[in-house]
Amino acid sequence: MNMAGLRAEQALIADWITAGSRVLDLGCGDGQLLAALAEHKGVTGYGIEIDPDNIVSCIKRGVNVIHSDLDAGLSEFDPESFDFVIMTQTLQATRFPHELIDEMLRIGRQSIVTFPNMGHWKCRAQFLLGRMPVTRHLPHTWYDTPNIHMCTLSDFEDLCAEKHLEVLARAAVDSKHRAVPGMGLWPNLLAEIAVYRIRRRG
Repeated sequence: MNMAGLRAEQALIADWITAGSRVLDLGCGDGQLLAALAEHKGVTGYGIEIDPDNIVSCIKRGVNVIHSDLDAGLSEFDPESFDFVIMTQTLQATRFPHELIDEMLRIGRQSIVTFPNMGHWKCRAQFLLGRMPVTRHLPHTWYDTPNIHMCTLSDFEDLCAEKHLEVLARAAVDSKHRAVPGMGLWPNLLAEIAVYRIRRRG
């Protein structure tokens, strides 16, 4: 399947999506992922986006898009409306990420979530120097960052355990979404970006 043009992160996610699925992409950006999934895997569904320019891009790509703020919740969707609910690099910028995960798994059978790993060794080193981290995967300074709820891989997996969620797959990658040697052994230390596929147990 030719997914040329997708970012490495998007291509990884696309590999986890079953052909013919119903997909909701939260914070879908310009709609590139949904458009590729529709073309190559026959998926149907929607994107949710708040940026007007991205909404225009989605429409030009033929992607069904809803203008909405994720912090307002997902109450307009019925339970199990989708096979997959995707949220890339947005979880840490929401007000109540734990509640949003609940909503994602209320309306979707599985969810795919990506986020920057605050446990990466470069972040730890900067904390030891008494500074807020600024790295390739966290490029913003403390005063202009959109991120309000940072976490590590261990934090996220603790939350999954607390909520009785099953981790179906995990990818620990660098800022360019490549797996590097040692990352599988020490993902919380070496991964810059975490990619998870989760569902409710049972």
